[in-house]
Order: sequence, then structure tokens, then C-alpha cells
Amino acid sequence: MSKLAKIMIALIVILHLYIAWFGIYAWQTQGPATFPDLPANLFSPTTAMAANQGVYNLCLAAGLVWSLCIRDATWQRKVGTAFLLFVAAAGLLGAWRISRDIALVQAGPAVIALMLLWLPTGKTRRR
Repeated sequence: MSKLAKIMIALIVILHLYIAWFGIYAWQTQGPATFPDLPANLFSPTTAMAANQGVYNLCLAAGLVWSLCIRDATWQRKVGTAFLLFVAAAGLLGAWRISRDIALVQAGPAVIALMLLWLPTGKTRRR
């Protein structure tokens, strides 16, 4: 995995840790200011849903961290690819169902990281 791919994945981890924190801990306090188009009375009844989404994002971050810790290059790429595809799919669904901005914030970086992950590094040897 190239250093650039690792950096991109690390940035996506940070993004998803933030999203997890937001959904689990800050939904009611920061949510109304972050999502001004939603009615303010909607945040209290949707706290459990937001926390559930936060846990999902925490799992995405954990999977991406795991991919960075794997020593075998083949499995590092496979695990990284799987979790980046999960992130991209969630971002595309969010863009379709909620806001196009989600595609830029979530799916866009995942697609860029996937491209960086699969670019030849020059270190690959054929057997």
C-alpha cells in the first residue's frame, strides 16, 4: 500500500471517528446547528437512530484501521478495499436519500482512496 493511500485512509478514519462521535454523543446538542433544514423537534426522538449510525461509522473506522495494521500486502489491500467500498456505498446511499453533499464528503474520499490503493506502486514482483 502506498504512503499516499495510507494517508487517505487515515483521513477517512478521522472523518468516520468524527461522524461516530457526532452520532453517538452530539446528536441533540450539535445536530440542530449542523442540520438547520431539519426541524429542531426531530433530534430528540431520533437520538437512538443517530447513535446506531454512529456505531456503524465507528465500525467502518475500525475496519480501516485494521487494514492499515495488516502486514501482508495482499490482505491489507483486500481488507482496505472492502471497508472503502462500504464507505463509498454508504456515501452514495446518503447522497441519493439525504443530500448530494454526502457523496462529496464520504463517497468521494473513499473512491480516491480506492484508486490510490489499486495504483501500481512499482514494488510489486511477479512470481
